[in-house]
Amino acid sequence: MDNKELQGLVEKISMEYFHKPFRHAASFNPRLRTTGGRYLLKSHNIEINKKYLEELGEKELIGIIKHELCHYHLHLEGKGYRHRDADFKQLLKETDAPRYCTVLPSKAASRPSPRYEYVCRECGILYRRKRKVNTNRYVCGRCGGKLVLHKMYAEPGRK
Repeated sequence: MDNKELQGLVEKISMEYFHKPFRHAASFNPRLRTTGGRYLLKSHNIEINKKYLEELGEKELIGIIKHELCHYHLHLEGKGYRHRDADFKQLLKETDAPRYCTVLPSKAASRPSPRYEYVCRECGILYRRKRKVNTNRYVCGRCGGKLVLHKMYAEPGRK
């Protein structure tokens, strides 16, 4: 799929789910790494991460487009277009658009797993962390109890 086909797909989805035309540009942006897409407030254009199409297919791409179109249409109407706004959450439900995109399989494999587990002596809540925590300085967020190191996992590639 190229930018021209993407533009046609965005226009089609806009009319089908929002019953309003998409009058700006939609394109793939190869620089996007941590997100499926973005709506640009100043130009009203939509940029999409092509890796989502390549790794997860057209269904995930359509979900990302619907999400970005929610931002687009609400912003142009002067309504709440941010993730925290009730208007945005309501439109996501109406159009069956995802609030967040799926983690790419290529990114999930490289994501480091937690190496430390701390437990609260008072309430027993378990905290998993990638980095070591200074237990003299930090306490449980729930009850204020003392944290103790429960488990330590070996780092991959280290002995």
